[in-house]
Amino acid sequence: MSRNFDILFAGFGGQGVLFSGKIAAYAGLYDDKNITWLPSYGPEMRGGTANCSVCISDEPIGSPCVVSPTAFVALNLPSFQKFKDSVKTGGTMIADSSLIPEKCDRTDINIFYVPAAKLAAENGLDGLSNIILLGKLFKETGFCTRESLDKALVHCVPKSKQHLLEPNKRALQLGMDC
Repeated sequence: MSRNFDILFAGFGGQGVLFSGKIAAYAGLYDDKNITWLPSYGPEMRGGTANCSVCISDEPIGSPCVVSPTAFVALNLPSFQKFKDSVKTGGTMIADSSLIPEKCDRTDINIFYVPAAKLAAENGLDGLSNIILLGKLFKETGFCTRESLDKALVHCVPKSKQHLLEPNKRALQLGMDC
């Protein structure tokens, strides 16, 4: 049985939306899957909109654009409002309930509310709510193997920021424990 994941990460620039997508894409690559990673962001460096489409598939991928995600990670309220109705029936949505006070009324998808920004602050992991949500996405969808996710995280943290590897690992585990 082939497994395909069309994942959409969305939030404000500076929240690590593209970085989360990059880790997911590399995890798929380490699992020997076909992958695409397509970032999209406004002209602002921080505070503008940002989203990232990631396709992980056993089959060739026809388009890197994720219009109807099987999984959606919302890091802010405008992204939640914009994309919540596009998730495929049976899909999964992970929302940062620290920053998204609304609930989704859909009953045809799996919805998980994680207070990621609050958890990050409480655990000395400021700026890593995106990785907490990535950990929750992994737990709920199994979009890759754990080994590949760990390898992808190590690969994506730049050599110049190796001091951030351990906090990222902690944030990932925190999300898996939610």
